[in-house]
Amino acid sequence: MEFSFARQQFYQEIHQPDEYIILEKAALYIAQEEYPKLEVDSYLQVLDEIAEAIRERLPSELYPLKTLQTINQYLYTDLKFIGNTTDYYDPRNSFLNDVLDRRTGIPITLSVVYLAIAQRISFPMIGIGMPGHFLIRPDQEDMSIFVDPFHQGEILFSQDCQERLNQLFGEPVKMKPHFLEAVANRQVLARILTNLKAIYIYQNKIEKVLAAIERILMLFPEAAFELRDRGIIYFRTNRWIEARQDLERYLELQPMAEDRDTIRQVLKRIGNP
Repeated sequence: MEFSFARQQFYQEIHQPDEYIILEKAALYIAQEEYPKLEVDSYLQVLDEIAEAIRERLPSELYPLKTLQTINQYLYTDLKFIGNTTDYYDPRNSFLNDVLDRRTGIPITLSVVYLAIAQRISFPMIGIGMPGHFLIRPDQEDMSIFVDPFHQGEILFSQDCQERLNQLFGEPVKMKPHFLEAVANRQVLARILTNLKAIYIYQNKIEKVLAAIERILMLFPEAAFELRDRGIIYFRTNRWIEARQDLERYLELQPMAEDRDTIRQVLKRIGNP
């Protein structure tokens, strides 16, 4: 299969140890597939310039809270970045170039902006994949504070995270320790792509659904449910051989899946192409 330039660049960026992946660059390669003329370096420079402006505003004594307040002041008050609450499922919220141009996004992409800036000012932070939301926190073991980039960089403590979780689900939800664990760069990218996949399923844009799935599988080749979904798309578009390969692999990975009988029926319909 011959990949587009953007797909090749994405593959090269993620085909290295997770800690060496430049998150914002990989996110821009995701966007470049939607915008082939997108100049990745120009948007990296935008992040460089934002970080430099923040660096100039930092106090002489770099306490973590003061650093966060300085970032928040510049991003949300001066530049007026904001979480998109009016059109949350606009696909532009998932493309980092659009987020930087429009200064609006969803939790995951606003977090990527924040993480990229923090890295540039030597204040490394990490992503926290809380269910239904996305937070970040300073990459220091003794720091138990969290930042919500979607809500103007609001600083949260553990109890605040519990309250935010209850708000998201509309009922009390038991906080589990892994809800506030750090996530790897690949997981962040997969979350961006999963958002796009869901949007395009809703919009019935099957080729774009397939493109999102393919990149998730570049990140996690054995993601069983992505293999299943790709297999179903292949089946519906008469790509029998690829469909069989994906669906058989899905059943190997998930032999007790609730939908195993349905998938076996699909395989039976495919027969031996």
